[in-house]
Order: sequence, then structure tokens, then C-alpha cells
Amino acid sequence: MCKTSEEYDQAVAVCRDIFSKKLKDYGASWRILRPQSLTDQLFIKAKRIRSLEVTGVSLVGDGVFGEFVAIVNYGVIGLIQLELGYADGDDLDYERGMALYDKYIDAAKKLMMAKNHDYGEAWRDMRTSSYTDLILQKICRTKQIEDNEGNTLISEGIDANYFDMINYAIFGLIKLQESAG
Repeated sequence: MCKTSEEYDQAVAVCRDIFSKKLKDYGASWRILRPQSLTDQLFIKAKRIRSLEVTGVSLVGDGVFGEFVAIVNYGVIGLIQLELGYADGDDLDYERGMALYDKYIDAAKKLMMAKNHDYGEAWRDMRTSSYTDLILQKICRTKQIEDNEGNTLISEGIDANYFDMINYAIFGLIKLQESAG
């Protein structure tokens, strides 16, 4: 599991670097996104991955790797938005944005390590396309919870779905790095 922890950190480093640079370029312009819009943005990214996996054709140049990175980063944004609520503008400075990013990525890793222990690293024997389908399932669940105004009878909340999306996307990044390396 030490290898998994290291690989996780390497994948996160790529995602964090991109998040950091975009936060410097654009500020926290994503603070205006309401929960449903954020869920739809995650949906667009996951559907694009599925399309690339099925067709093997990309007309805009970006590949599956970049879309998994986007899912990680939008998942973290989702968790931040759940904590802070949406805003009418960019009300988050760079330092606080990065501190919140680190807080939620650390929580995602702790959750992954606990689940990884219990499931015996089953993710390593899964296909990357299964991560895509599971992310799409989590998005569908999130949409249903949003449609139910956050109420669930027995299920975990939106935050749990965001954490799972982050971790499945990181598994995808690790697998893609392994196959490229």
C-alpha cells in the first residue's frame, strides 16, 4: 500500500499544480457555480472520457488524462462549495483556495487508504473504463440528491459522491501513468 500512497501523491501533484496555476490565472471564478452547475460540469468531463474511450477519436486534442485531472479538481471545488456555499463573485484569495484544496485532497486520500485497505487494492484489477462508469454513476446519484434538495433516506450525501469521484479519477490517472511509463 506504500506504492499506492506514493502513486496517489504523484497524481495529486499534477492535479494540484494545474489547480494552482488556474487559480492564479482566473482567481476563484468557480465560486459563482451553484451545485447543479458544478455537477453538470463533472458530467461533461466524464461523458467526454467515455466518448474518447468508446470512439478513440478526439477532435479538440485534449485526452482522457486531462479530463481525469479536471474531475479531481472539480470534485475538490464541489467539496469547497458545499462548505462555503456559492458566491456572487470571486471571494476567495489564492492562499485560502489552496489551503481548502489541500484540506479536501488530504481527506480524499485518507478515505481512499481506508477503503483500499478493506477492499484489498481491488482497483488495480479494474479497467480504467470502469472508473469512468462509476464516476458517471456517482454523478447520477448526485443529481438525484440535488433534485431531492439534499434529502436522502439511507444513502450518503453529495460530499461522499464527490470524494468517490475524486478517488476514481485518481485511480484512472495512476493507471494511465502506468500504461504510459
